[in-house]
This record gives sequence, C-alpha cells and structure tokens, in this order.
Amino acid sequence: MQMRLEVVQVPVSDVEKSKSFYTDKLGFVLDHDVEHIPGMRVVQLTPPGSATSVVIGTGMTTMTPGSLEGLQLVVPDITEVRTELVRRGADISEIQDLGGVLFAYFADPDGNRWVMQGQTPPEIRDAHKP
Repeated sequence: MQMRLEVVQVPVSDVEKSKSFYTDKLGFVLDHDVEHIPGMRVVQLTPPGSATSVVIGTGMTTMTPGSLEGLQLVVPDITEVRTELVRRGADISEIQDLGGVLFAYFADPDGNRWVMQGQTPPEIRDAHKP
C-alpha cells in the first residue's frame, strides 16, 4: 500500500489577497486557478521544491479562515530563506534555536499559522537513531 499527502486545504476569506501572499511574498508556484463548478474556485499553489501543494478558494471547506496551524515548511538554509522572504515583504519571526533545530514562524493574511524549520543537522538527526 502507498499513500502520499499531496494537497492540503488552507481556509481563507479573500482568495485574491491570499493568492498574492503565497505567490508574491512566499514564492509559491501557481499551479492552477479554476472554477470547476459555479461557486467552487480552486487555486492550487506549490512551495518551490515541494511535492505537496496547498489549495485555497471558495466552496471547498467549512473550516474557518485562519483556523489552520502547524503546516511546516522544511528548508535547507533557514537564514537564507528567511532573508529572501522578508525581502519579499513577508512578516516572519526571528529564527529560534530549539535544541539545535532552527525554527521561524509566520501567518498568512487570515492568520493561518505556518512553521519554517531549518533542515535538521546530521549530528542531531543521527543522535536520535536507535
């Protein structure tokens, strides 16, 4: 059996504002923006290098805009990525070192909360292997 998580819905109130945030400020790739049926708009966006996309839109979910938290973007160089995203206008926390693993936090225009994690260094990753 095989299962892959490939798409996660993110509840938003203003599709255009959110689409701009994810593409312009975070650099996500716009895969498509379609209205499959009247009242159901699907905007699929993929973080650079990711196999998983997010979808925002209308008529897809009953989740409250801003209620999603804990989506995690893992990046090879958190300092470099954070600097680029701040340059693009994203409001991202300072980097925090939590036991050798680096994290930074941000939210989209509705308050959906994201975590950016620096890739775990081999010496920390290997120390936890049985």
